[in-house]
Amino acid sequence: MIKAPSTAQQRMMQALFGVAAAVLLAACATKDAGVASTAGNAAGIMTDSDEGNARKRARLRIELAVGYFEQGQPTVALDEIKQALAADPTFADAYNLRGLVYMRLDDAGLAEDSFRRAIALNPRDANALHNYGWLLCQQNRFGDAQQQFSTALAIPSYGDRAKTLMTQGVCQVRAGQRTEAERSLTQAYELDAGNPVIGYNLASLLAQREDWSRAQFYIRRINNGPSANAETLWLGIKVERRLNNRDAVTQLAGQLQRRFPQSREAGAYERGNFND
Repeated sequence: MIKAPSTAQQRMMQALFGVAAAVLLAACATKDAGVASTAGNAAGIMTDSDEGNARKRARLRIELAVGYFEQGQPTVALDEIKQALAADPTFADAYNLRGLVYMRLDDAGLAEDSFRRAIALNPRDANALHNYGWLLCQQNRFGDAQQQFSTALAIPSYGDRAKTLMTQGVCQVRAGQRTEAERSLTQAYELDAGNPVIGYNLASLLAQREDWSRAQFYIRRINNGPSANAETLWLGIKVERRLNNRDAVTQLAGQLQRRFPQSREAGAYERGNFND
């Protein structure tokens, strides 16, 4: 019988994913900049000679906007996006980035409108489909979210399949679809085994299912590398404790207390609260 994830486990998963997602999603805004944005455009890849002055101005504004977004200045980024769309209102990448900015600003309505506009202009923009799916997942619209993820994954040229499979898996966990989530996260891990967010979420899901040996495999890979943090060390402690590996628990706890002494996880360890 699969146990429901505790509130603390859900926070750990969402917090770790959220940090990585901000970077991953922001980077998507200009990734497909070389692809023509209009759905009916049969020209395919756009070269410098094809691109008009309006699109060039808009692209420069979007490059600036991405920089501001990544630096945590969403309102400044939004101003650059407005200027990009004033120059070229058919630029799908601008709407995609605008959706991310509105997500950061907690305006789900305007974010959804932005992603819908981006997809209407370029139905094969897998990044916009991915971003829209994550927005829908955050609103607990799980069926609609899965439709967006599936559409993105069905695009043969899409190069960030691991990212979308990971996000789909996290969404399936939230929907209580743990069997499907394990499948998605395992596929993501096969494509990008070095991604600690994928590994953490897979280990956390396996721990929820009390599959401790498999959880140990994934969380050890993270904690033995440079990506270890308070959340991953704490999950590692709980997994090793369940497997009665006292030396491993002591070693991980030492790292946790030494490197993250003020963390919630270090406090929980000191209190012996392993359900936190």
